[in-house]
Amino acid sequence: MVAQGCASPNSQSFHTDETTLPALVFAALFLYLDNYTAYQMKRLLISVLLAGLCMGAWAASKTPATPLPEYPRPQMVRGDWLNLNGEWSYAILPKCQTFAKPEGTIVVPYCAESALSGVQRRVGKDKVLWYERTFKVPSQWRDKRIFLNFGAVDWKASVWVNGTFVGEHTGGYTAFSFDVTDALKRSGKQTVRVKVEDATDDSFQPRGKQVNASEGIWYTPVTGIWQTVWLEPVSKQAHIVSYDPVWDAKEGTLNIGIDALGEYDGIAVTLRDGKSIAGTGTSIKVNNPKLWSPDSPFLYGLQIALLKNGAEIDRVDGYTCLRTVGMDKDPKIDNRHNRYKRLTLNGERIFMFGPLDQGWWPDGLYTAPSDEALKYDIQKVKDWGWNTIRKHIKVEPARWYYWCDVLGIMVWQDMPCIGDHDSSRGGRSRDVLSRTANKWSGDSLLGGTECDIPQEAKDNFYKEWKGIIAQLKSFQCITVWVPFNEAWGQFDTRAVVEFTRGEDPTRLVNESSGGNYELCGDILDVHHYACPAMNVFERKMVCVLGEYGGIGYPVPGHLWLKDNNWGYGKVVSDGDELLKVYSDFADMLKVFIGTGCSAAIYTQISDVETEVNGIMTYDRQVVKVDEQKFAAVNRSVIETL
Repeated sequence: MVAQGCASPNSQSFHTDETTLPALVFAALFLYLDNYTAYQMKRLLISVLLAGLCMGAWAASKTPATPLPEYPRPQMVRGDWLNLNGEWSYAILPKCQTFAKPEGTIVVPYCAESALSGVQRRVGKDKVLWYERTFKVPSQWRDKRIFLNFGAVDWKASVWVNGTFVGEHTGGYTAFSFDVTDALKRSGKQTVRVKVEDATDDSFQPRGKQVNASEGIWYTPVTGIWQTVWLEPVSKQAHIVSYDPVWDAKEGTLNIGIDALGEYDGIAVTLRDGKSIAGTGTSIKVNNPKLWSPDSPFLYGLQIALLKNGAEIDRVDGYTCLRTVGMDKDPKIDNRHNRYKRLTLNGERIFMFGPLDQGWWPDGLYTAPSDEALKYDIQKVKDWGWNTIRKHIKVEPARWYYWCDVLGIMVWQDMPCIGDHDSSRGGRSRDVLSRTANKWSGDSLLGGTECDIPQEAKDNFYKEWKGIIAQLKSFQCITVWVPFNEAWGQFDTRAVVEFTRGEDPTRLVNESSGGNYELCGDILDVHHYACPAMNVFERKMVCVLGEYGGIGYPVPGHLWLKDNNWGYGKVVSDGDELLKVYSDFADMLKVFIGTGCSAAIYTQISDVETEVNGIMTYDRQVVKVDEQKFAAVNRSVIETL
């Protein structure tokens, strides 16, 4: 049985036989000029063309004048702000050229390679992407400091306002801000210009599954602005930069660390339970605390203000959740030498079970076409009886984690990889290939090797990982940090694990999902396709199945490519067969739970490009299985523990 997946039915189906001659000529010429090999030309040609044909359900509906109009930072909301999403001018130029005139318009915040951007062009290592637009500062902001905020830009962004250089940022997954007050004119139109450089996988920058020569499990590259851009006024005296709420379950106290800049003499914090005040101060004793869990995802309101001489000079509105993450021994096994470590939430054992989530969209690539679409994937995971998502080597916008908090989904957060050991794929320099050509030992505790990453790249990895953790750790849905996956760009594992613990000691560390194992984290994570299996086990750690499944089912009319689609295991012919194979795998999982498996991640939530192993199609128009039966299977697995 095939069930319809969403309420927006107007998206077009897509495959290669719908391409047009002008598009073919343009893409072929563009690739030729960029000096790729014939093989790379073929792969890039396909992905460039199909990006425009693969329009998801939300993109097919009317696009608002300002894409993604929602306030982008739900944990730290200020009421006064100006969204700069929408049409900007752009140009893609050689690095030696400066921006003189635009080549056209690009829709921000969709990357240049995506259909929703209106551009659908590659940038590459030897070129730069320029953006420009004008804006007016509201007159009521005259006595404020004005900050220009970027949710994320991949990878290196240099920013000017009215010709004045205001700053530079590297890292494709972290938000950044510049105080542009002194660069603004007293009135009239203001001009912002952004230059972006992005080598993707022909470097050692964190880039996840983006590659220049996309195929298989490696996807179309993303360049430029891919999250919301906005202006925001703050007090000239002082303003809040961030805050970090930590629940101490033993003491029953919520402790809130606050980072602020400027001159102030007091901080006022109010914790709210609905309309009632649950406590005040930076260390709040919470009576009868309502703990967050997938079954009861309760959110407390949070208001934080800076005071000067008793007056409020800055305020943000947000929220938090009260919960703890840990591990214990299984009390059901009497032999003390045979006890297994288990994951816990709020002191209770829990089996974390859910899908691998790549976070890709056919029309927006890294960027969901709307907030509704962003929420939809998470809601479906909840509807399908799962309680966990592994966010796979990508970092999402803040609103994605907000919806996980709201809906009650636990998250394993990966660090985007800086390399992989696939030397057969082109588009990279010999230096990058040689330094990432390590050995992966996925089915053994022995034999794996680390990458010979340059020190400069290691330093950048730590900088970006530190920023990602700092940006995300206030979202209580996150339960596990995953610094490495399947040895891709893996280096100095013990040092990276200790660094991760130092940045956030409140969560567990899955040192290397799928190997190589150093047995220095909290979790030992096995990957096994297609059926589940636990080939490696270590009683000193929590043992999990971090990837399995990947049952392929290509749904006609909903494919990125008409041919060459694939799944990790058997490719089935309909939804009933998919559910049958999935249910058989679930029965195997139940056995493994009894012998020490404490979590499992199924590949995957949706199809992605040529991968057809999703529970939904890539356009999110079709759920491939009977949803009620599927949810019942998943709940039965979770209840086994």
